[in-house]
Formats: sequence, structure tokens, C-alpha cells
Amino acid sequence: MKLYLDSANPQDWTMPAGVPAIAGVTTNPTLVKRAGRDVTLATYLDLIRQAGKHRLRELMLQMPRPDSGEITAWLAELMPAAARERVQLTIKLPCHPDWAHALETVQDHGLPTLLTGLSNPMQLMWAVERGASWVAPYIGRLEDAHRDVLSLLHACVRAQNEGPGLLAASVKSPDVLARLMGMGAAAVTIAPALVREWITDPVTDAAIAQFNADVA
Repeated sequence: MKLYLDSANPQDWTMPAGVPAIAGVTTNPTLVKRAGRDVTLATYLDLIRQAGKHRLRELMLQMPRPDSGEITAWLAELMPAAARERVQLTIKLPCHPDWAHALETVQDHGLPTLLTGLSNPMQLMWAVERGASWVAPYIGRLEDAHRDVLSLLHACVRAQNEGPGLLAASVKSPDVLARLMGMGAAAVTIAPALVREWITDPVTDAAIAQFNADVA
């Protein structure tokens, strides 16, 4: 299973020992704003440069508007920048019919696509039909809405046989991460602070303390 960092702040991209290999970084307008930056082409170009500097293999960037002309203009600069930095670029778009033409535009440029915010099985069927590379349900938001999250995740895993990989977003507990690994999810995206937190565990620490006491 691939592990992506959910952050638009390059200062968060350096991981300590004990963290599994990081496949790349995924961002969205909210994360860009949270990092104190504007959602602009200049910001995205800088994120590509930072990904290259950190030797990250993949970067997922979300387009701000379903404007195919604007997307084409942005891709004309983003794609060469990603090639120079040897970063695989994936373009994120909301999983909504208003973005269908934008999806076609990105696909016409030969780039992988991720439909984000997927929340129900009808959207999943649409994403499969439209040839998306990835789908990303927000687990935390779905749980807050009292949805049957596990059923949707199982459906997403099954759909991986037909096309889009499941990139489970907003994973906020190790137990949920374990379930996703057991299901066969292709990827997850986790906040850097949680990735750092989960490389140790109180149960492991207690066992080590007992070992040390017995050695002494």
C-alpha cells in the first residue's frame, strides 16, 4: 500500500527514522490555504520544485476551478516543471459532474487523475466509467455524516479490479489504517503529524521498558 503525506507545507515533508517509504504528497486548496499560501499557478510550481528538492516521486495537485481553458494553461507550465524535477504529477478534481469536462481535459493531456470527495457508490460507478486513475473518499467526513464508510471502502477496493485505485483520505486512527491495509486499499493519505506519531506506540514502549528492567 502506498503512503502519501497530506500537506502543502514542504517543511512537513521530511520524515524521521521509522517512517515507511513515502510515495509522494497530496494537496488541495484547503491544505494550501492552511499552509499560508494562495491557490495560484506560482504556488503549484513552487510545490513541484519543493517535491523535487525533497526527492518525492509523486505530487497530486487539485485544480481550483472547472475551467478547461485555465486548466490547459496551467498544465502547459506544470507538466514541463514536473518533468524537470522528475516528479510524477497527478491532477485532482472533485468527484462531481460539473467537473466532467475538466476531467476530459486532464485526461487528454495524458496525466493520471484523482476524483476527490467521493461519497457514495453512484459516484464510484461514475468514476469507473470516466476512467479515473484514483478515487479518494474522505473517511473522516463520511464518519461525521454517519455514513456506512466500511461498505463504501469495500466497494472502492473491489472497483480497483476495473480501474481506479483507492486512495483513502483523512485517515485519523491506526485502527482505520489497519482495516484499509487488510482490505487491500491501494493507497492512503495521512497528515504528517500523525505519521510521525504512529511510528511509536505506548504498548511497544511498555514492552521495551519491561525488557530493559529485566536486563538490569
